[in-house]
Amino acid sequence: MTTNGVLDELGWRGLVYQHTDGVPAALAAGPVSAYIGFDPTGSSLHVGSLVPIMVLVHLQRFGHRPIALVGGGTGMIGDPSGKSTERQLLTAEQVAINADGIRSQLERFLLFEGANAARMRDNGVWLNSLHLVDFLRDVGKHFTVNYMLQKDSVRSRMDAGISYTEFSYMLLQAYDFLELRRRDGVTLQLGGSDQWGNITAGIELIRRVDGAEAHALTMPLVTTSSGAKFGKTEAGAVWLDATRTSPYAFYQFWLSTEDADVGRYLRYYTLLSREEIEALDARTSAAPEQRAAQQALARDVTCRVHGEGALAAAEQVSTFFFGGLEATALSEAAFDILRAEAPFAEVTRDALASETDPERFDALKLLTASGLAASNGAAKRLLEQGGVSVNKRKLAGSDRHVPASDVLLRGGHVVVGKGKRDYALLRVKD
Repeated sequence: MTTNGVLDELGWRGLVYQHTDGVPAALAAGPVSAYIGFDPTGSSLHVGSLVPIMVLVHLQRFGHRPIALVGGGTGMIGDPSGKSTERQLLTAEQVAINADGIRSQLERFLLFEGANAARMRDNGVWLNSLHLVDFLRDVGKHFTVNYMLQKDSVRSRMDAGISYTEFSYMLLQAYDFLELRRRDGVTLQLGGSDQWGNITAGIELIRRVDGAEAHALTMPLVTTSSGAKFGKTEAGAVWLDATRTSPYAFYQFWLSTEDADVGRYLRYYTLLSREEIEALDARTSAAPEQRAAQQALARDVTCRVHGEGALAAAEQVSTFFFGGLEATALSEAAFDILRAEAPFAEVTRDALASETDPERFDALKLLTASGLAASNGAAKRLLEQGGVSVNKRKLAGSDRHVPASDVLLRGGHVVVGKGKRDYALLRVKD
C-alpha cells in the first residue's frame, strides 16, 4: 500500500474528526512517524482505547511508523481532558506495573519488526528526570496563561477547580511531542477529539523551539446511537484483559450491538474491506434478525484481542446457551469461560450421590451444591415445577435421580440450570 492512501481509508471509516491543514501533504510525501499516548491509570486498556489503536494499525498498514507512548511520567499526574474532578495520583510503582500490562496488549495489534516496525516509548524516561527550573525556563516560557486558559481541557474545569498539577499537564504533553520528534522523528500526534488543545500546544512548542513543522489528527469520541458512552455495561468497563472481562463476556458485548451502531463499529474496529462492510450493512437492512453484522463484528474483534482459541471457546459457550450445541461438545477452554461467568463450585461425588444408588446423582443435591437452591425443600419445589435442567436437559419431577455417567461432562463438569436464565457450574471430584 502507498502511504498517501491512509487518510482516505480513515475517512471512509469515520475515524477522522479533524486535522491540521498540512496532514494530507505530509502523509502523501512519504512515511510519517505518528504517535498516540496511553494513560497507564490501570493495568489494562478497555474497548474505549480501540479507536486510537486501530488508527495506528491503519497507519502501519499504509507504510507509516506507529509510536505507542505509555505515559509513565504523565500517568503520575493525569490528564484533565474530559474529567470533571481531580484524578487520584498514582505511585511510580503502580504506573510501572500498569505500563507493562498495556505494552503486552498493544503488541497484539501492532507489528514490532519490519521496515516500519512499531515502537514503544515511555515518557517517564525523559519526564521523571526533568528539573523544574529547567522545564519552566525551556518550555513554560513559550506558553502564556491566557493561551492555556483558552483550551477546552482547562476551561471546562474552571468552575469546579483545577490544580496546578493538572493545569501543567498540557505543557508535559507538548514536551512529549518535542522529545518524540527529536528521538524518533515523530511529526504527527493522534488523539481523541478532546485532545486537540493539548496536541496543538505541542505543535506550537516544536515550532518555537526547533523551528519545525508538526501535525495533529484527532478521532471522534465514540457513543452509542442512544448517546450513551461506548464501552460501558451494567458490570462496568469492558476490558481487553481476559481476567477482567472474559472472552465470552467480551464476545457478547459486541454481539449485543444495536443495528443502528453495528455498521459504524465494523468500520471503526475491524479491518474488513469496504465491500465486505457494505454487504453486511445490506444484510442488516434486509434481515436484521440474522444479526450477521454483529456476528462478524464479535468474531473479528474477539479474535484480534484474545486469539482464535478464546474466540472458539466463546462461540461454543454462546451456542450452548442460546443455540443447539450439545453440552458434550464443550471444550476445556469453554469450561474455563463458564467457571468465570457462572457461579462455580467443586464438590465430591459422594456429596451428590443418591441415598438409594451411589451411581446416580440426586438433583436436589445438584441444586443446593450449586447454590441455585437454598435448601432441599426449595430444590424439590423447583423440580416439581419443571424449572430444573442438567446440561440444558430439562428434568421432570420424576427425574430426581439421574445417572452420573449421563451427566458428567469433560473434566467432571455438570451445568445445572434454574429456569431459563440462571446457570451454575459444578466440577465433581472423586
